[in-house]
Amino acid sequence: MVFSALGLLRFSYLFLDDVVRDEPGTFLERLIEESTGAYAALLLFGGVVWLFRRFPLDRPGWRRRIPIHVLGVVVYSAAHTSMLWGSRVALFPLAGLGAYDYGRMPMRYAMEFANDVITYGVYVSIIIAFRYYAALRERELRAAELERGLAQAELRNLRLQLQPHFLFNALNTISATMYDAPEAADAMIGQLSDLLRLSLRTAHTHEVPLRAELETLDLYASIMRARFGDRLRIEVDAEPAAGDALVPSLLLQPLVENAVRHGNAMRLGFGAVSVRARRQGAELLLEVVDDGPGVAPGQDVLRAGLGLSATASRLRLLYGDAHRFAAANVPGGGFAVTIVIPFATAPGASAPDPARAGAFMGAAPAALGRSAVPATSMHASPDR
Repeated sequence: MVFSALGLLRFSYLFLDDVVRDEPGTFLERLIEESTGAYAALLLFGGVVWLFRRFPLDRPGWRRRIPIHVLGVVVYSAAHTSMLWGSRVALFPLAGLGAYDYGRMPMRYAMEFANDVITYGVYVSIIIAFRYYAALRERELRAAELERGLAQAELRNLRLQLQPHFLFNALNTISATMYDAPEAADAMIGQLSDLLRLSLRTAHTHEVPLRAELETLDLYASIMRARFGDRLRIEVDAEPAAGDALVPSLLLQPLVENAVRHGNAMRLGFGAVSVRARRQGAELLLEVVDDGPGVAPGQDVLRAGLGLSATASRLRLLYGDAHRFAAANVPGGGFAVTIVIPFATAPGASAPDPARAGAFMGAAPAALGRSAVPATSMHASPDR
């Protein structure tokens, strides 16, 4: 296609030059001449590419290979001129133009050599540019693959940090309970086992449906419910339409855990935490709100502890600029974490089943609506 276009442009230039000079009847002659010139160059281009691959001029030691390409130019020019002469001698009589006169051949080889040197140089430049682009593209792909691998490793590392973080806090809670309420401690151990098994099932995936994440949160709330009864209420208000939305695995539990430890439950012995999930067009809104005193003015909540900082880092790695994350005091009291991520579902996910959705967190059967789970705070060192 490229060589056809170049031949056509060359033909247009020469034919219109003949028209300007009032030399009629040269259309077919010019067409054959420039077509044979373009297609002969096309056939020889492959040879130039082969020679350049064997003796590249864009690699170390290229100066030693220059004589080979000088010889290549000579061979290319001789072959090109011979092909022009042979093809035109054959085609002109067939087109009714009579015998083709190419002039004195020894001088014709010398005359065409200058043009062929330029053509050969253009070929070499094109090959070098293409190889440079291919190498650059390959480096970019390798860099992207490396960056993706590093991001995956960092995501796995962040998730692995959250699992022992929660486990240690849960064991502290069980330890504080086992002497005063052995039966409650025994129940908590069973619920902790269920939670760890559920966590291991999603250990190799970075995103899970929201309904699965709410199952994890339900198990966490059950641990606290077994120990503290109804002194803490965890309310979940999630739309049925949000049930199949993909969210980072182990996202809500550490946020709720932080809300419990830093809310009124830690200070006063009773309190409430609200978890909300809404679909907003092409986005999913998640909120975790506690009723505590919030943070002190000027405090960087992302540097205060693992929970929020790990969550912020995971969201950045998973969604880049396509997400929003905010953690701040609520006017009138309390602290809220707000997350907005793209709304996406797993391939093959079905429409939300209101009856199934209502099963989460004790919600009403008609919807994944508000539910209250009695529980209380955990004994652990404070951090957000």
